[in-house]
Amino acid sequence: MDRAQKEKVVEELGQIFESSGVVVVAHYAGLTVAEMQVLRARMSEAGGAVRVAKNKLAKIALEGKPCESISGLLTGMTVLAYSEDPVAAAKVVQDYTKENAKLVVLGGAMGSSALDPDGVKAVAAMPSREELIAQVVSCIGAPASNIAGAIGAPASNIAGILSTLEEREAA
Repeated sequence: MDRAQKEKVVEELGQIFESSGVVVVAHYAGLTVAEMQVLRARMSEAGGAVRVAKNKLAKIALEGKPCESISGLLTGMTVLAYSEDPVAAAKVVQDYTKENAKLVVLGGAMGSSALDPDGVKAVAAMPSREELIAQVVSCIGAPASNIAGAIGAPASNIAGILSTLEEREAA
């Protein structure tokens, strides 16, 4: 890899480190290409990505970034899993480690907060952005549907009473 390619990789990694909600660092020694492709596919479905980069270049890209604290984790065969959603990458990696023990989580970063392996597990246990939005919408929508039901109920009661009165008069 020549100098221009290295500079391009450092720039790309720098953008990843700045824009990602979470970055998870893991060792992937022993994973086959097929197993890595499964991880990449799952991460892509969740809205994230997986990147293998030279540790030296990643450390250079980390300088001055909010998640600079993970530079100490970049030793050996490391893979970076990242996503804009602060939960997606951690969830996918944690789920994959349950199936494949060859992927070992070292830690990560959520913004400027460093995460140890237990921290990554805790983040993975949190609901995703979509789940949180659905919960908020249901909380907002429930009172509105209750109000609509309460407003509609007296009208139907009145209609029922009127029809009963009409039936009595007709009889």
